[in-house]
Amino acid sequence: MPVNFSMLSAVIFDLDGVLADSEPWWNEIDAKLLAEYGVTYRGECHQNVVGVSYQLAVEFYKKAFGLSVPTDEMMRRRGEIATEFFANRVDLFPNVKEVLEELRQMKLHLAVATSSVSASARPFLDRHQLTGFFEVIVTGEEVERGKPAPDIYLCAAKQLGIPAGACLVVEDALPGVAAAKAAKMSVAAIPDRRFVDPSKYEKAADYVLNRVKELPTLIRKLAVAK
Repeated sequence: MPVNFSMLSAVIFDLDGVLADSEPWWNEIDAKLLAEYGVTYRGECHQNVVGVSYQLAVEFYKKAFGLSVPTDEMMRRRGEIATEFFANRVDLFPNVKEVLEELRQMKLHLAVATSSVSASARPFLDRHQLTGFFEVIVTGEEVERGKPAPDIYLCAAKQLGIPAGACLVVEDALPGVAAAKAAKMSVAAIPDRRFVDPSKYEKAADYVLNRVKELPTLIRKLAVAK
């Protein structure tokens, strides 16, 4: 059930694939990771790992490629490799800053809740001068269960001091949409059409957008409709 937009107080953003145009880079990050364990990887498992926690992604790779490496070690290496990519290569999607500015002018509280580790997420937000927009930034290692469990979104709402029902989550991946719905939050999905079939999102999310630029219009329209 979508949130009552007259009660909407906060917008919580996923980072990967919503603010950061990072999805094209994850295949390279994981190819570099898996090469260290003797696996040649060409992105063939992208659909299985998009939007999930580091732990679930690493456990999937271990099973898929028959690796006996400790999960913690592989998660740490994935984080280290991702940190380098986020620090130097990953760019923003168009219009992100304008959208965040507009939402702030609408007196909404803003947060980030990302499966990425703090060491890659925070330098990325700093590099693109986004950190100041967000009252709360929750990263993957701060919660016990990653997406699709609701923990990260509940943690963000708790830190904001705002009830789950007054939060709108912006997500690009189905596990993240599931996490937000499990947290009893409303979800606007922005599927990355380069990698996923947007029709799969129509039943899962409350709203499906083409790009982040459409978000302020959606919020205004829904507020008026209420």
